[in-house]
Amino acid sequence: MGRPDPEEGQLPAPVKPPDGGWGWIVLLGCFVITGFSYAFPKAVSVYFKELMKDFHVGYSDTAWISSIMLAMLYGTGPVCSIMVNQFGCRPVMLIGGLLASAGMILASFTTNIIELYLTAGVLTGLGMALNFQPSLIMLGTYFDKRRPLANGLAAAGSPVFLSSLSPLGQVLLEKFGWRGGFLIMGGLLLNCCTCGAVMRPLDMGMKRKMGKAQDKYEAKEMLPIGEKSEEGIGTTDATKKGKKAKKKPKKGKKLLDFSIFSNRGFIIYTISKFILVLGLFVPPILLVNYAKDTGVPDTEAAFLLSIIGFIDIFARPACGMVAGLKWVRPHVAYLFSFSMLFNGLTDICSARASNYTGLVIFCVFFGISYGMVGALQFEVLMAIVGSQKFSSAIGLVLLIEAFAVLIGPPSAGRLVDALKNYEVIFYLAGSEVVLSALFLGVASYCCLNRGKKEPLPENNPSAGGGSDTEEAESDVQEAEEHSSDNHQPAHSTDNAVVVANEEANHVAEEQRGEGGGCPAGDGEVLARDGCNADQMVERDSF
Repeated sequence: MGRPDPEEGQLPAPVKPPDGGWGWIVLLGCFVITGFSYAFPKAVSVYFKELMKDFHVGYSDTAWISSIMLAMLYGTGPVCSIMVNQFGCRPVMLIGGLLASAGMILASFTTNIIELYLTAGVLTGLGMALNFQPSLIMLGTYFDKRRPLANGLAAAGSPVFLSSLSPLGQVLLEKFGWRGGFLIMGGLLLNCCTCGAVMRPLDMGMKRKMGKAQDKYEAKEMLPIGEKSEEGIGTTDATKKGKKAKKKPKKGKKLLDFSIFSNRGFIIYTISKFILVLGLFVPPILLVNYAKDTGVPDTEAAFLLSIIGFIDIFARPACGMVAGLKWVRPHVAYLFSFSMLFNGLTDICSARASNYTGLVIFCVFFGISYGMVGALQFEVLMAIVGSQKFSSAIGLVLLIEAFAVLIGPPSAGRLVDALKNYEVIFYLAGSEVVLSALFLGVASYCCLNRGKKEPLPENNPSAGGGSDTEEAESDVQEAEEHSSDNHQPAHSTDNAVVVANEEANHVAEEQRGEGGGCPAGDGEVLARDGCNADQMVERDSF
């Protein structure tokens, strides 16, 4: 009945995502972070030939630098989740930006390949991981209705940065050598700190406004307008201190919420994503060598990846716009399943491509389907688990994907060496992607849609995993405890509460003597169970 007080331990209502405003700055930061996280490990490959000459190692040895970066990006997901839940997104991103930059700067002074693994691989990879995951969490916090579009625009950072960082790295290598190039690239990674600085918590300003508004509200209700306003504010502060003393310690927040594994939708998504990653990255990795083996010149073979990147830039935002349509968004999981099916069939149909024209057609359709998958993968996860549990969910999903990344492409490379046949590899990769699409679509229809008894509330489309329900039950329990505390005798409370009640009842008696009943709005503040001031006087006289 009474208005909930944030200071009493009752959680304030979830802040509504603004779907704009400062959220566009957050989206820009997420665009930059996504570009660095996905494109940087691939762009570093332009330095590999020089590293092979200086350190007298083979190509497979230098390729481990990119592999370690990607392994850190995916495998440290739970660590990032724990840090975000403990310290928040902004501090974690600032630390991540410093680590990423420090790794590349230190790598410019290394003298052997092992030191490169530890600096450019482990340190820079960890720094990018500490930036990537919190940026997605903040994006889901600031956007709700426009979240599919926001995810699509942020995902477009990957192809944009890939098409920019690779030529830039080549220019830096020619002018400054690989050491100077690493040093400058380390300076560029400091922009991650800038992106982290703009990730302002959404509820920070709201809590301050609620606290000030609550003080004014209580002061107005406790005293007549224009009389003793300063005493009223002081009484309110004293009352809050008394309530804080009585308040039971609140249960701490979980560092990593494993309860999401009880969500059937999350289990289906995780299994599907594991199967998907086994085959998703294989075609673009083998495409250039496949084209060369069919007789395509080196320059034209390298241009095939540029075609995929160019199409990908436009496919991701376009898919995000489609996913945000009212009649599409409730079925976004099926759109994600369709995009995976499209990608897998593209791999299978292009396995027999034997000329450059056929490979170009493959790159166009692969770029469209690959962009659709990239734009929808995290949007579907947010829709399944909700924003409250997304920080834990994405960490666990990335950890599981790390195993698939370490299994899929290396296994494909070994099969190529053994069979000397790219056609079988494309069939196998396409079949894995198609299997993941069918599993997600069929399992979602059979296990989720048929098991639904009640539709989700329309006013909270992003909720998932029961997180908001748990908060509501916690609020009700705390409200009941507070109500029972209000019915205890006054000698168990602070003296400030007694003074506040006596002055409030004095005001009520004066107004009743003037012919009033219960003053409007006073029933909630003076007496939770009614507006009889005599009961309050009698209770305070004990």
